[in-house]
Amino acid sequence: MKVRTRFAPSPTGYLHIGGVRTALYSWLYAKKKNGEFILRIEDTDLERSTPEAVDIILEGLHWLGLSWDEGPFYQSQRLARYQAVLNQLLSEDKAYRCYCSKERLSALREEQLQQQKKPRYDGHCRDRKTVIANQPFVIRFRNPLEGEVVVADQVHGDVRFQNQELDDLIIARSDGSPTYNFTVVVDDWDMQITHVIRGDDHLNNTPRQINLLLALGAHLPIYAHVPMILGPDGKKLSKRQGAANVLEYREEGYLADALLNYLVRLGWSHGDQEIFSREEIINFFDIADLNKSPAAINPDKLSWLNQHYLKTDDPKQITQLLEKEMQQLGINTQGKDSPDLQDVVMLQRERVKTLREMAEKSRFFYEADFSVPQTFPADILSALKALQAQFIQLNDWTNESLHHALVETAAQFSLKLGKLAPALRLVVTGTSVSPPINVTLHLLGKKEVLARMEKALV
Repeated sequence: MKVRTRFAPSPTGYLHIGGVRTALYSWLYAKKKNGEFILRIEDTDLERSTPEAVDIILEGLHWLGLSWDEGPFYQSQRLARYQAVLNQLLSEDKAYRCYCSKERLSALREEQLQQQKKPRYDGHCRDRKTVIANQPFVIRFRNPLEGEVVVADQVHGDVRFQNQELDDLIIARSDGSPTYNFTVVVDDWDMQITHVIRGDDHLNNTPRQINLLLALGAHLPIYAHVPMILGPDGKKLSKRQGAANVLEYREEGYLADALLNYLVRLGWSHGDQEIFSREEIINFFDIADLNKSPAAINPDKLSWLNQHYLKTDDPKQITQLLEKEMQQLGINTQGKDSPDLQDVVMLQRERVKTLREMAEKSRFFYEADFSVPQTFPADILSALKALQAQFIQLNDWTNESLHHALVETAAQFSLKLGKLAPALRLVVTGTSVSPPINVTLHLLGKKEVLARMEKALV
């Protein structure tokens, strides 16, 4: 049996990290088993589904490198197929038309709640044999009245549901449109999905879907319901904590590999290992190792991982990403005398946690439109002017010669290097924080350093 997994997002909102983790686990298992990963867009909610949301889903998966083998398939293009299966179920008496009004159903629900019963449809139209002309109806699945459904879940073990607790599910609305639980079943059946990996918020839907699959004579997929991702406070994830558009992580300067490494560990482990290459994740991943307990998001852990990838990834690749980041910030790195961007990467990557931070903290290498934020005491100002004169005379603009000039000038004016170097840093960078000052000076270049000193020390 060839393993076939799927990711089936609904384009009614953003692709967030919970959805990405589901996609990642499905993608990993397919890769692990030399199977196929299918992308399906569940867009039958025509009022809420948008092309923009579809684009975000596709762009997010592309950014993360979660490529699909088939698809994307769109449910909105499969309506004729759903109608054919609805007609089949009606003709086989496995589904029926329900003419109950909203008022009747509302009153039924209220009565059941008052009696402290679980609200469920009472089967009022289940045995109706006649069709009522010109009256709206929904189509309900004729769920078995006895027995139980055992979901052999790969994460939670056997989960049992009594059929008498499962009411007759609506599979088509009064306007004829198919419902979620029905379209999922037809799609998984048609697409020969062998493993359904999804959030455990879908676990209660699974017995209904299993009964539908059995009624259609379809093979049952293997199910794995993974716990939800929680916020740092242990509560439901909010947009501020990570439930927003996954592309915001890219905009904030996180690397795709770092985010995937982080997400795979939110519910899965391989010993005590924290950092994995993609090849290692594929090799080690198994559904059987998914955790039963929900994991809480930890922003500090993600930042730590991202910094690791910034420090260890190919500098050329980081340079390309940094250039895009700086372009988005309006920073021109292509000036005639501008430092080589890869040199900037090598200088900064031990000091920052995101590409955005690297870009912001490297702005001064390419822009000098800042003003020195303070005036200097007379002895510091004199030392800076003497240092300027020394720099003019320097023939070898190296880290060593620059350091020597700083030490010599500080001694000449009886200043500690810890007093002179910060003042010089302010003059040439406009900030109080930068890489080591001699390295910064070297990378800026003699011409640029002297121009900035001339401007600041008038």
